Amino acid sequence: MLRENYEEVQKNIALACERAGRERDSVTLIAVSKTKPVSDIEEIYALGQRQFGENKVQELMDKEPQLPDDVDWHLIGHLQSNKVKYIVGKVKMIHSVDSVKLAETISKEAVKHGTDENILIEVNVAGEESKFGVSPDETLSLVEKIAPLPNIHIRGLMTIAPFVSDPEENRPVFRKLKQLSVDIVSKNIDNVSMSVLSMGMTNDYMTAIEEGATHVRVGTAIFGERNYNI
Repeated sequence: MLRENYEEVQKNIALACERAGRERDSVTLIAVSKTKPVSDIEEIYALGQRQFGENKVQELMDKEPQLPDDVDWHLIGHLQSNKVKYIVGKVKMIHSVDSVKLAETISKEAVKHGTDENILIEVNVAGEESKFGVSPDETLSLVEKIAPLPNIHIRGLMTIAPFVSDPEENRPVFRKLKQLSVDIVSKNIDNVSMSVLSMGMTNDYMTAIEEGATHVRVGTAIFGERNYNI
């Protein structure tokens, strides 16, 4: 079943790229494996997948040593400053930076460990009270404050769009994040690249790709419904 799910998602990504006139390799699929056993990840790994996403630091720490070294881990969930020390040097990218304090902590730990960390700024485009992230209006200011910090590199933006039954409803959200990235690029800030747009999940990843997503975070469509009772 996992193989069929995975192949279906890959097919949909290719289709969305085709519709948007984009090359397939312009989109990176992050298989979101939160709450799923290592055996499921191994099955998807065997199909060639190397990018995996986890929401919780503890879960990522538990799984990381059990899987091959060529897995690229993405921390996509909210990150507390006191957990930063556990993941520095172990993840390819932190998608959820939304404050100067958190960025400073990542920078400090990265310097201490002699490593460089790639980060994304999480933007709460839809202004949902239940979601983390900085507002679109505050994003540029946050980027400018974080950019000079040592050993971290701002690679782009991330958003979690609202959960909707019709993915078309999220098109304006994705469009706004894309425009925000263009606006930031125009400022030519040192140590800031907007090459990554992490947006789109199981419900709306095809729409996100059509609006410029470079990284889509897909869990349920690959692994099935999550078990939150573990």
